[in-house]
Amino acid sequence: MKTLVILGLIALVVIFFVTQYNRLIRLKITVEEAWAQIEVQLKRRADLIPNLVETVKGYAKHEQSTFDAVVAARAKATTASSVADTAAADGALTQALRGLLAVAEAYPDLKASANFAALQDELATTENKVAFSRQFYNDTVRSLNTAIKTIPTSFFAGLAKVSEREFYEVEDPQDRNAPNVKF
Repeated sequence: MKTLVILGLIALVVIFFVTQYNRLIRLKITVEEAWAQIEVQLKRRADLIPNLVETVKGYAKHEQSTFDAVVAARAKATTASSVADTAAADGALTQALRGLLAVAEAYPDLKASANFAALQDELATTENKVAFSRQFYNDTVRSLNTAIKTIPTSFFAGLAKVSEREFYEVEDPQDRNAPNVKF
């Protein structure tokens, strides 16, 4: 009887250990998935930008500095790797897009173009998806960081090789707003 009680306690401890370990691993994977979604949406936005630039170029040939700023910001955004670098590059790209859309505002024929309208709609949809992805990522980072800092999972973080993650934060308050794409 005594042996069964000891084996039962050992089994409970093992189950507890496995449960906590697996919880941390699931949280880590969820954070990685959320980060991948941000990257997917930023890539989608970056893929739209050349089409948007070319469409605007057709109408506003003398706005080369605006086009160059968008292309440079896009290049930085597609090569950023860390959370902080990605957030900074994303902010710069948002600013450059604002400039491009401001240029487009001055050309009524461009605003009436079906191709430009479709690109605007696609950009607005993508901006919403980017915002949702950022929020989801930060929610999962909060859950992971909370688990790492609280008992009992904090005891298992080292064993699971799980560490805190940084939040996705936009540095410039102006960059926190999606570009205005209504015309």
